[in-house]
Amino acid sequence: MEVNSVMKRCAWANSDPLLLKYHDEEWGVPLHDDVKLFEFLVLEGAQAGLSWLTILKKRHNYQNAFDSFDPEKVAGYGSRDVNRLLADAGIVRNRLKIRSAITNARRFLEVKDEFGSFDRYIWQFTESKPIQHRFRSLSAVPARTRESGQISSALRKRGFRFVGSVICYSFMQAVGMVNDHLTTCFRYKEVRLQHHSQLRKHP
Repeated sequence: MEVNSVMKRCAWANSDPLLLKYHDEEWGVPLHDDVKLFEFLVLEGAQAGLSWLTILKKRHNYQNAFDSFDPEKVAGYGSRDVNRLLADAGIVRNRLKIRSAITNARRFLEVKDEFGSFDRYIWQFTESKPIQHRFRSLSAVPARTRESGQISSALRKRGFRFVGSVICYSFMQAVGMVNDHLTTCFRYKEVRLQHHSQLRKHP
């Protein structure tokens, strides 16, 4: 950590140790695991109106409350589970967000049945490869893009909820569909190399 402390990174990551760890180890790394993709779908939806740090602080509690983000288990949740989650102080106790996570798990499984995996479906929106940006300042990073709008529209048509264009762009950043590390950040080149490695595995 002493070495990393002198490295330049995206400024948003410097305000809290949890953000720093997430930035340095996860953010922007391409994900092709359906369970992890579902996790970020749930967490990004839960973040709506809140800070990402708030969600990171509750992430472990979410993993426990939502059966390690197993979409098949979450899809089977009923009213008793909704009440259990509403009583869980370790997560965001918002009825609409909780119900949307359950609804999204069911829609997620439908997509998986149709395409073989949610991974195969969602990555088609970037032609199965990460979008490489070259931003030098946080002010240049967009809140939404054409691709995030397309994803939002497509997911909504399939019955997903809490998947607006801004949420979808945050999802894209989180799962590595786009590299939005600033070019001055030490992770920019590292993530870019991971992107190229993923391209070789997922032509």
